Amino acid sequence: MGSDPQYASYPELSLAQHIFHLTNPKATDETRKTSLELLQDAISRHKMAPLYRYLAHPGDGVLNAPGEGRAQRSADARPGQPSPAATVAATMMDVDRVSLPWDEKLYEQLQSENDKELETLEKAEVEAAESAGETEVQAAKGKVAEFWARVGDKVRPLHEPRRLVSSLEWASRTCSMLREYSVRTDLTYRRNQDRALAAYEAVFEKVGVLGTRIDLVLAMTRMGLFFGDKLLVKKNVERAQTLVDSGGDWDRRNRLKAYKGLHLLTVRSYSLAAPLLLDSLSTFTSYELCTYSSLVIYAVLAGSVALKRVDFKAKVVDAPEIRAILGDGEEKLSALIGTISAGPGADDADAEMTDTAAAAATATPAPAATAVNLTMLGQSAPGQADVETPVDFGPLAQLVNSLYARNYQSFFVALAAVEESFLGQDRYLYEHRRWYVREMRLRGYQQMLQSYRVVGLASMAHDFGITVDYLDQ
Repeated sequence: MGSDPQYASYPELSLAQHIFHLTNPKATDETRKTSLELLQDAISRHKMAPLYRYLAHPGDGVLNAPGEGRAQRSADARPGQPSPAATVAATMMDVDRVSLPWDEKLYEQLQSENDKELETLEKAEVEAAESAGETEVQAAKGKVAEFWARVGDKVRPLHEPRRLVSSLEWASRTCSMLREYSVRTDLTYRRNQDRALAAYEAVFEKVGVLGTRIDLVLAMTRMGLFFGDKLLVKKNVERAQTLVDSGGDWDRRNRLKAYKGLHLLTVRSYSLAAPLLLDSLSTFTSYELCTYSSLVIYAVLAGSVALKRVDFKAKVVDAPEIRAILGDGEEKLSALIGTISAGPGADDADAEMTDTAAAAATATPAPAATAVNLTMLGQSAPGQADVETPVDFGPLAQLVNSLYARNYQSFFVALAAVEESFLGQDRYLYEHRRWYVREMRLRGYQQMLQSYRVVGLASMAHDFGITVDYLDQ
């Protein structure tokens, strides 16, 4: 299995989702208010001065009121470079938003606490470099890296040049202080770069253990996910894959599968993301990446749009991990005790799908439930109980059942509900929501047309419960 994963605590990706809620025009007022409270609590609790300034500063904060600071940011923006607003969440829009108020005294207090903590960490790093071994130096550097990740300091472009140390500054050092100077020069460099990334890279250069190196690259991947930096995510996913292929243990190979699947989802490569996400359902342990509920949503959505009908049945409709969440009471129980299995042995379920879809369309909605990770039953899943919240999977279940059962009127109703409940509420799915709805509509049309040689528009529109004009668009 390998050693336990390291550097998995920060950044907290749930905070990026809360930031997204503040700017999402489809979020409810209650959701925005809750997200604002949780974000403010996290900023105070984790002393996130850099992130607070980046988000809320009245001059250039990306969440400031419409019109404030935008002219300056537009003038400073480089051609072809994403705006700062585009890097902190999947989508930032000029909508009525719940603002994150700027408090200068709070910022100064957080900055002061950051400076004191950093000074202590840097002092420990210098002492370790002078008198301790490589293990202690690595540990000290690791604490600095986690500090920057915790406070949310990844806000400068990756191409910003390294600050050169002047010859005068170099000459002012005495020979007895050269070693300390070397360490502090590295620390100064970190302050002028993406400081969390630079700190992680500094640890990566010193570490020889493959598992730890993979953990560091995955931590940098999460920094990219937090700030919506797709190029950074792509670079580090590929980097992690190279490391895993060189001899990574099973646990890290499995965790990377979920990371890679999520990355592919964000860049709209659903056909490549689907098998990775669906395979991750049975072995998921990457709770630092997303909740199990979110993984189920991503896997089902990707599988529904990308898989052929035979694979869709085996890997989505009949998958025990998915039936345990999307199925009715009996199906959930069967999945939990292991009597349901996906694949050829489940072929007899075809006849029951139409009735299931019809029931899903007419039944009284069940209360939201927490997703159950079958592989973790009876085991300890750190953080799972804290991060899993009840989710109403009803629209998703209806989408899957109605598509497979060819109940097209129910399918369109479910697709609209999925767009409202999932595609429009998730920072990774939001920017692709129109594409996804269009592709699912086409899939429904194509599936119906395969059963007929000739079909009239009026008849087809009737089956789908839509107008001819809408169908002809």
